[in-house]
Amino acid sequence: MTEVIDKLNWRYATKKYNPAKKVDDAVLERILEAVRLAPTSSGLQPFEVFVVKNPELRAKIREVAWGQSQVTDASHLLVFAAWDNITPERINMMFDLTNDVRGFVNEGWEAYRKQLLGIVAARSDAANFDAAARQAYIALGVGMVAAAFEGVDATPMEGFDPAAVDQILSLQERKLRSVVILPLGYREEEGDWLVNLKKVRRPRDKFVTELA
Repeated sequence: MTEVIDKLNWRYATKKYNPAKKVDDAVLERILEAVRLAPTSSGLQPFEVFVVKNPELRAKIREVAWGQSQVTDASHLLVFAAWDNITPERINMMFDLTNDVRGFVNEGWEAYRKQLLGIVAARSDAANFDAAARQAYIALGVGMVAAAFEGVDATPMEGFDPAAVDQILSLQERKLRSVVILPLGYREEEGDWLVNLKKVRRPRDKFVTELA
Protein backbone atom coordinates (compact mmCIF):
# COMPACT_ATOMS: atom_id res chain seq x y z
CA MET A 1 0.00 0.00 0.00
CA THR A 2 2.93 2.34 0.66
CA GLU A 3 3.91 2.04 -3.00
CA VAL A 4 0.39 3.01 -4.09
CA ILE A 5 0.54 6.16 -1.96
CA ASP A 6 4.01 6.99 -3.25
CA LYS A 7 2.84 6.69 -6.86
CA LEU A 8 -0.23 8.83 -6.21
CA ASN A 9 1.93 11.50 -4.59
CA TRP A 10 4.24 11.38 -7.63
CA ARG A 11 1.54 11.89 -10.23
CA TYR A 12 -0.08 15.19 -11.09
CA ALA A 13 -2.08 16.60 -13.97
CA THR A 14 0.87 17.16 -16.28
CA LYS A 15 0.68 20.46 -18.13
CA LYS A 16 3.63 20.08 -20.50
CA TYR A 17 4.74 16.90 -22.22
CA ASN A 18 8.00 16.02 -23.92
CA PRO A 19 6.85 15.21 -27.48
CA ALA A 20 10.10 13.35 -28.18
CA LYS A 21 9.50 10.73 -25.46
CA LYS A 22 7.11 7.96 -26.41
CA VAL A 23 5.37 5.41 -24.22
CA ASP A 24 6.50 1.91 -25.10
CA ASP A 25 3.83 -0.25 -26.74
CA ALA A 26 4.03 -2.88 -24.00
CA VAL A 27 3.57 -0.23 -21.32
CA LEU A 28 0.60 1.25 -23.14
CA GLU A 29 -0.99 -2.17 -23.45
CA ARG A 30 -0.70 -2.74 -19.69
CA ILE A 31 -2.41 0.58 -19.02
CA LEU A 32 -5.18 -0.26 -21.50
CA GLU A 33 -5.59 -3.69 -19.94
CA ALA A 34 -6.02 -2.07 -16.53
CA VAL A 35 -8.73 0.14 -18.03
CA ARG A 36 -10.41 -2.90 -19.59
CA LEU A 37 -10.39 -4.71 -16.24
CA ALA A 38 -11.90 -1.79 -14.33
CA PRO A 39 -15.15 -2.54 -12.49
CA THR A 40 -18.41 -1.28 -13.96
CA SER A 41 -22.01 -1.42 -12.77
CA SER A 42 -23.61 -4.76 -13.66
CA GLY A 43 -20.44 -5.55 -15.60
CA LEU A 44 -21.80 -3.69 -18.62
CA GLN A 45 -18.63 -1.83 -19.63
CA PRO A 46 -20.85 0.85 -21.21
CA PHE A 47 -18.05 2.72 -22.94
CA GLU A 48 -15.14 2.26 -25.32
CA VAL A 49 -11.61 3.67 -25.41
CA PHE A 50 -10.04 5.17 -28.52
CA VAL A 51 -6.26 5.46 -28.81
CA VAL A 52 -5.82 8.43 -31.12
CA LYS A 53 -2.43 8.19 -32.84
CA ASN A 54 -3.20 10.10 -36.03
CA PRO A 55 -1.50 13.54 -35.78
CA GLU A 56 -4.14 15.22 -37.92
CA LEU A 57 -6.96 13.98 -35.73
CA ARG A 58 -5.12 15.05 -32.61
CA ALA A 59 -4.54 18.51 -34.08
CA LYS A 60 -8.26 18.81 -34.77
CA ILE A 61 -9.09 17.72 -31.23
CA ARG A 62 -6.63 20.29 -29.85
CA GLU A 63 -8.53 23.00 -31.73
CA VAL A 64 -11.72 22.11 -29.85
CA ALA A 65 -9.90 21.58 -26.55
CA TRP A 66 -8.98 25.18 -25.83
CA GLY A 67 -5.69 24.70 -27.64
CA GLN A 68 -4.25 22.63 -24.81
CA SER A 69 -0.84 21.34 -25.86
CA GLN A 70 -1.14 18.04 -24.00
CA VAL A 71 -3.51 16.79 -26.69
CA THR A 72 -0.83 16.85 -29.38
CA ASP A 73 2.42 16.76 -27.39
CA ALA A 74 1.75 13.70 -25.24
CA SER A 75 2.84 10.32 -26.52
CA HIS A 76 -0.71 9.00 -26.80
CA LEU A 77 -4.22 10.37 -26.49
CA LEU A 78 -7.02 8.23 -25.07
CA VAL A 79 -10.64 9.19 -25.61
CA PHE A 80 -13.24 7.59 -23.35
CA ALA A 81 -16.56 7.38 -25.19
CA ALA A 82 -19.71 6.21 -23.44
CA TRP A 83 -22.71 4.49 -24.95
CA ASP A 84 -25.19 7.12 -26.06
CA ASN A 85 -27.90 4.95 -24.49
CA ILE A 86 -28.06 1.73 -22.50
CA THR A 87 -30.31 -0.30 -24.76
CA PRO A 88 -31.77 -3.80 -24.37
CA GLU A 89 -29.49 -4.96 -27.19
CA ARG A 90 -26.41 -3.77 -25.36
CA ILE A 91 -27.50 -5.25 -22.05
CA ASN A 92 -28.25 -8.59 -23.67
CA MET A 93 -24.92 -8.53 -25.48
CA MET A 94 -23.02 -8.28 -22.21
CA PHE A 95 -25.18 -10.78 -20.33
CA ASP A 96 -24.87 -13.27 -23.20
CA LEU A 97 -21.11 -12.73 -23.25
CA THR A 98 -20.99 -13.50 -19.53
CA ASN A 99 -22.86 -16.75 -20.08
CA ASP A 100 -20.55 -17.71 -22.95
CA VAL A 101 -17.36 -16.95 -21.01
CA ARG A 102 -18.51 -18.75 -17.87
CA GLY A 103 -20.00 -21.66 -19.74
CA PHE A 104 -23.29 -21.83 -17.89
CA VAL A 105 -26.58 -19.98 -17.37
CA ASN A 106 -27.34 -18.89 -13.82
CA GLU A 107 -30.98 -18.51 -12.82
CA GLY A 108 -30.27 -15.59 -10.52
CA TRP A 109 -28.20 -13.87 -13.19
CA GLU A 110 -31.02 -14.20 -15.71
CA ALA A 111 -33.49 -12.80 -13.19
CA TYR A 112 -31.19 -9.84 -12.72
CA ARG A 113 -31.03 -9.37 -16.50
CA LYS A 114 -34.81 -8.95 -16.58
CA GLN A 115 -34.71 -6.56 -13.63
CA LEU A 116 -32.00 -4.43 -15.23
CA LEU A 117 -33.86 -4.31 -18.54
CA GLY A 118 -36.86 -2.93 -16.68
CA ILE A 119 -34.80 -0.34 -14.80
CA VAL A 120 -33.15 0.91 -17.97
CA ALA A 121 -36.41 1.03 -19.91
CA ALA A 122 -37.94 3.26 -17.24
CA ARG A 123 -35.18 5.86 -17.58
CA SER A 124 -34.73 8.48 -20.28
CA ASP A 125 -32.04 8.15 -22.93
CA ALA A 126 -30.23 11.07 -21.32
CA ALA A 127 -30.28 9.40 -17.89
CA ASN A 128 -28.92 6.20 -19.40
CA PHE A 129 -26.10 8.11 -21.10
CA ASP A 130 -25.25 9.81 -17.82
CA ALA A 131 -25.11 6.42 -16.12
CA ALA A 132 -22.79 5.09 -18.82
CA ALA A 133 -20.56 8.16 -18.59
CA ARG A 134 -20.12 7.70 -14.84
CA GLN A 135 -18.80 4.20 -15.43
CA ALA A 136 -16.21 5.54 -17.85
CA TYR A 137 -14.84 7.69 -15.04
CA ILE A 138 -14.25 4.62 -12.90
CA ALA A 139 -12.07 3.18 -15.65
CA LEU A 140 -10.37 6.55 -16.11
CA GLY A 141 -9.28 6.47 -12.47
CA VAL A 142 -7.98 2.91 -12.76
CA GLY A 143 -6.06 3.86 -15.89
CA MET A 144 -4.45 6.84 -14.18
CA VAL A 145 -3.27 4.70 -11.26
CA ALA A 146 -1.93 2.11 -13.69
CA ALA A 147 -0.10 4.83 -15.59
CA ALA A 148 1.45 6.12 -12.36
CA PHE A 149 2.72 2.63 -11.57
CA GLU A 150 4.36 2.56 -14.99
CA GLY A 151 5.97 5.96 -14.42
CA VAL A 152 3.80 7.43 -17.15
CA ASP A 153 2.25 10.87 -16.79
CA ALA A 154 -1.45 11.37 -17.43
CA THR A 155 -3.73 14.39 -17.61
CA PRO A 156 -7.49 13.82 -17.26
CA MET A 157 -9.27 16.47 -19.34
CA GLU A 158 -12.87 17.60 -19.63
CA GLY A 159 -11.89 20.87 -21.25
CA PHE A 160 -13.04 20.11 -24.78
CA ASP A 161 -16.16 20.28 -26.93
CA PRO A 162 -17.63 16.74 -26.77
CA ALA A 163 -19.91 17.24 -29.76
CA ALA A 164 -16.97 18.39 -31.87
CA VAL A 165 -14.81 15.45 -30.78
CA ASP A 166 -17.71 13.10 -31.54
CA GLN A 167 -17.78 14.49 -35.07
CA ILE A 168 -14.00 14.36 -35.52
CA LEU A 169 -13.89 10.69 -34.51
CA SER A 170 -17.25 9.75 -36.12
CA LEU A 171 -18.51 8.47 -32.79
CA GLN A 172 -22.16 9.01 -33.67
CA GLU A 173 -21.89 6.20 -36.22
CA ARG A 174 -21.04 3.84 -33.35
CA LYS A 175 -23.68 5.33 -31.05
CA LEU A 176 -21.03 6.68 -28.70
CA ARG A 177 -20.38 10.07 -27.12
CA SER A 178 -17.02 11.35 -25.85
CA VAL A 179 -16.84 11.91 -22.10
CA VAL A 180 -13.24 12.55 -21.06
CA ILE A 181 -9.81 12.46 -22.71
CA LEU A 182 -6.50 11.31 -21.26
CA PRO A 183 -3.13 12.27 -22.72
CA LEU A 184 -0.35 9.85 -21.72
CA GLY A 185 3.37 10.48 -21.93
CA TYR A 186 6.32 11.93 -20.08
CA ARG A 187 6.53 15.31 -18.43
CA GLU A 188 8.73 18.11 -19.72
CA GLU A 189 9.76 19.57 -16.39
CA GLU A 190 11.18 22.73 -17.89
CA GLY A 191 8.19 24.87 -18.74
CA ASP A 192 5.61 22.95 -16.70
CA TRP A 193 4.50 25.42 -14.05
CA LEU A 194 2.85 22.71 -11.95
CA VAL A 195 5.64 20.14 -11.77
CA ASN A 196 7.38 21.33 -8.60
CA LEU A 197 4.38 22.62 -6.69
CA LYS A 198 3.15 20.75 -3.64
CA LYS A 199 0.12 18.53 -4.09
CA VAL A 200 -2.88 20.16 -2.43
CA ARG A 201 -5.60 18.04 -0.85
CA ARG A 202 -7.88 18.71 2.09
CA PRO A 203 -6.58 17.19 5.34
CA ARG A 204 -8.00 13.82 6.35
CA ASP A 205 -10.13 15.23 9.17
CA LYS A 206 -11.80 17.59 6.70
CA PHE A 207 -12.29 14.90 4.09
CA VAL A 208 -13.07 11.60 5.84
CA THR A 209 -15.97 11.20 8.29
CA GLU A 210 -16.12 8.01 10.33
CA LEU A 211 -19.55 6.94 11.52
CA ALA A 212 -19.16 4.51 14.40
